[in-house]
Amino acid sequence: MTRLHEPKDTARMLNVILPDGSTLNYTRRVTALDVAGDIGKRLAKATLAAEVDGKLVGSDQLLPAEGEVRLRLITQRDPEALDLMRHSCAHVMARAVMRLYPGVQLAFGPTIENGFYYDFLIEQPISEDDFPRIEAEMRNIVAEGELFERVELPRTEAVELCRELGQTLKVEHIEEGLGDEASVSFYRQGEFVDLCRGPHLAAASKVGAVKLLSVAGAYWKGDSNREQLQRLYGTAWFTQDDLDEHLRKLEEARRRDHRVLGRQLELFMIDPKVGSGLVMWLPKGATVRRELEAFIYDELLRRGYQPVYTPAIGRVELYETSGHYPYYKESQFPPIDLAAHWGEGEKYLLRPMNCPHHIRIYQSKPRSYRDLPLRIAELGLVHRYEQSGELTGMTRVRGFTQDDAHIFCTAEQVGDEFRGCLEMTQFVLKTLGLENYRVRLSFGDRSSDKYVGAPETWERAEAALAQVCREMPGLPEPHIEVGEAAFYGPKADFVVNDCIGREWQLGTVQLDYNLPSPQRFGLEYIGTDNQPHEPVMIHRAPFGSLERFVGMLIEHFAGAFPLWLAPEQVRVLVVSQKFEDYARQVERRLVEAGLRVGTDYRPEKIGAKIRDAQLELIPYMFVIGGREQEGGAVSVRDRLQGDVGAMPVDEALAKLREEIDAKTVRRVAG
Repeated sequence: MTRLHEPKDTARMLNVILPDGSTLNYTRRVTALDVAGDIGKRLAKATLAAEVDGKLVGSDQLLPAEGEVRLRLITQRDPEALDLMRHSCAHVMARAVMRLYPGVQLAFGPTIENGFYYDFLIEQPISEDDFPRIEAEMRNIVAEGELFERVELPRTEAVELCRELGQTLKVEHIEEGLGDEASVSFYRQGEFVDLCRGPHLAAASKVGAVKLLSVAGAYWKGDSNREQLQRLYGTAWFTQDDLDEHLRKLEEARRRDHRVLGRQLELFMIDPKVGSGLVMWLPKGATVRRELEAFIYDELLRRGYQPVYTPAIGRVELYETSGHYPYYKESQFPPIDLAAHWGEGEKYLLRPMNCPHHIRIYQSKPRSYRDLPLRIAELGLVHRYEQSGELTGMTRVRGFTQDDAHIFCTAEQVGDEFRGCLEMTQFVLKTLGLENYRVRLSFGDRSSDKYVGAPETWERAEAALAQVCREMPGLPEPHIEVGEAAFYGPKADFVVNDCIGREWQLGTVQLDYNLPSPQRFGLEYIGTDNQPHEPVMIHRAPFGSLERFVGMLIEHFAGAFPLWLAPEQVRVLVVSQKFEDYARQVERRLVEAGLRVGTDYRPEKIGAKIRDAQLELIPYMFVIGGREQEGGAVSVRDRLQGDVGAMPVDEALAKLREEIDAKTVRRVAG
């Protein structure tokens, strides 16, 4: 379809190609919104922005006067729409704050997952008690519906404008952070003017339902030696129903917070005297971890892996060879310099990764093609120096255990081995009932100097990884993200949705042609031709970090673990103490059958004992009174189903044993 909107002037014509392949021709200057209006009034009303030749722009931006452009109109249905609206909402919030708090200095206001924030330099502290009046002023601004007007200025004029506005932080950013830019852009909305790259909505009236969430401290440009700022967080959605649903999920997430449940259920602790970000597993949490470790070790042995143990530190030279030091120097603990203490000695590093140690095991003796694939596995403790503001319970820590394995194989074996790693990760997630996930392929960015190795090596690795993923039965169509690979090779990450829809990056499989290379460790094996060859290396970790994985499980199950993982699987309760002797016989039989048993023989009412066990999320209760003692039975209470009636001890025991052996996940407790 081709439509001409003015008399044909071939010397000056713009061809606008739409996503369906149709073309609109213009001999006058038009905006994306003009094009939307020519297609239909409803589309023009729904248009929020546009993508012009792959670049997101405002709907009011003029298209080129001539030539050809590909145009995609952005409406609420498009994935970019929410971020675009939230970015505009951050400006609305900043404008409201400036109206209510004169003399405010503006810092930065980006979008984040499910929301946005803005940093302010302000003398008067903002508290949550102030949120209602800030929200009310934001609603006033939305109702005013003024346009977002883009203005571009030469850098020198931009500096002068910010000085006139009294925005010294913006002056500094233009002079230093944007020092290489010839011109910069601002967005004006009424009396409010802010330095911003954009794009934005056409007008504030298109902002949807808004809610301020929290306020926190921050530093100008993340430097703790600079100005202390106040960071105001908010969220915005196109409809009130969507906002209400998001707030419901936030409330549910707070109820499931692993930091709160971990303390209530005595699973783990982090002690400031031990150190921030260093997890100590309490007996109940250690039980969950031990069961997961036994599960993964059994599966590793079944799949031909050889478990090893290696030190948690190593010489700095080892990590220099691997590239972990200095590539990730800023996220590692400083080297331990023995010479600085004793006048002589080497430098050691708390290991940030296990792979260099496993490589040295591979190199400990000559290898033949007959030895390959060699699969080495370890639950290895590693350390990373995360900034204190980024630490979050078990999910962001400084010391964690990876269920790490490294496979050394021939190029011909790569497909089968990589497939086996993906299958194992699928098996682990399925066993735990985590079957709602997507696969993200992280590839290298050819324009970046972050990555090591030749471009052709990366192309070969990425092609092999993509082919295996696309041929895997039951694996979702992978999504490719360029620039997110590890520095030594591409990877496949499993991004899991928990029961309330949040995403967690868990298992990972990485293909590596670089660490085995002569430029790194120079790994070799003797091939069928009796000549040395370079093996391929695969890194894989189905759990990823045990700490992060268990933190996620606590939240996913809301602390109510499936029977096979529960720290206490069954609790024996007596109606009165006169039945304690028989109860202890039942308890002994359960222990001999390998169950983890708790008891409650207190002189309390049975209702209180049941309530306590329910609050502690015990999967099963065996209640014992006179009838149970006389009949050699127990009354079974199920955490999910309540009272399921009396049954012989053997039958009740067999029921639990069957559920444990099958590793059944009946459902996530709400």
